[in-house]
Amino acid sequence: MTPRPVVILASGGLDSTVTAALAKSEGHDLHLLTLDYGQRHHYEIDCAKKIAAWLGVKDHKILQLDLGLFGGSALTDQIPVPTNRPASERGHGIPVTYVPARNTIFLSLALAYAEVLNAEKIYFGANILDYSGYPDCRPEFIKAFTEVAKQGTRLGQEGRPIEIEAPLLLMSKREIIQKGQELGVPFHFTSSCYQPGEDLRPCGRCDSCLIRQAGFSEAQLTDPTMMNAG
Repeated sequence: MTPRPVVILASGGLDSTVTAALAKSEGHDLHLLTLDYGQRHHYEIDCAKKIAAWLGVKDHKILQLDLGLFGGSALTDQIPVPTNRPASERGHGIPVTYVPARNTIFLSLALAYAEVLNAEKIYFGANILDYSGYPDCRPEFIKAFTEVAKQGTRLGQEGRPIEIEAPLLLMSKREIIQKGQELGVPFHFTSSCYQPGEDLRPCGRCDSCLIRQAGFSEAQLTDPTMMNAG
C-alpha cells in the first residue's frame, strides 16, 4: 500500500520532533511545515532543518510569517521571558509566552497545505499537561478545529475530512522523552529554550527549559542540549 501524505507542524522543538517520529513509525509520507514567525528563539528553525534531514521527509516547507508585527507575546515582542518560575507558578494562568492564536494560525496554514496534498492527517505536538496555561493546547480546541477542517475545506465537504492528530496531548514530559528515546529521536538536534544565548546554548531558566530538565530527570536520561547550559 502506498503511504498517504500527512503534514507535520515541525517547530524544531522536542514535542514536535517526537510527534514527527511517531508519524514516521506509522508509515506515513511526511511533509513538514515550519513557521518562521518572528520568534525570539529563531534558532529552532535550524533545528527543524536538521530534524527533517534525519527523518528523511518527502518535503520540508519553511513559511515566513511575521507575528512580531502584532506583538503581544514574550516570544515576539519586547516582553521579558519569565525565568526560574516554580512549577506551582507555571501551572496557573496564561503565561506571557503565549502567542495569541498561534496554533489556530499554524493549523490553518497546515490545513491549506494538507488539502493541496490530499493529506489525510495533520500532526502537531500540543501537550496539555506541561502547558496547561495555553488555551490552544486543549482537547476542546482540537475538537473545534477538527470541525473547522471538516466544514471549511473541499475535502471535508467531499466526505474526506482531514484529521487533526495530537498524539502527545495527555502525555507527561517524562513519557514524551521516553517515547522519543524509544524512537531514536536525536535530542541534540532539538531546541526548547525560549531565549538561547549567542552561543545558542539553552538558558536553563525559562519555563520551557525547566520543564524539559524535569522531564529528562524523571526519565533518568541526560539531555545533551543542557550540557554547559546558561
